[in-house]
Amino acid sequence: MKKVIVALAMALFASGAYAGDFPDISIGELKDAINARKVTVIDVNGKDSWAQGHIPGAIEFGASKGNLAALLPKDKDALVVAYCGGPSCGAYAAAAKAAKALGYTNVKHLVAGISGWKQAGEKMEKGE
Repeated sequence: MKKVIVALAMALFASGAYAGDFPDISIGELKDAINARKVTVIDVNGKDSWAQGHIPGAIEFGASKGNLAALLPKDKDALVVAYCGGPSCGAYAAAAKAAKALGYTNVKHLVAGISGWKQAGEKMEKGE
């Protein structure tokens, strides 16, 4: 029983530490940052989804592999936001981890994802 409790405590600590690496940003906060031109947004939903509609100005993560550093701002403290499908999607973490590995210190997660963005009636941009 003691081993089970220790294992659960360690799992909770690990998930809490992981979540702390990439704090959430709200749709409203992201909109403000976009309007102020103070954010780089990374879409992790894949090429087809990105082409059908994404947050305006978002980088399509799959197409940026190997070139992400050139697409991100020079300022390592600049806001970088990664998103995927919605609250139950964890694919955003690949882009968030990539930005962090490049030295970015202000990496956040739009937990609402593209589904929440659409549901909020926000503007979409279509890709090529």
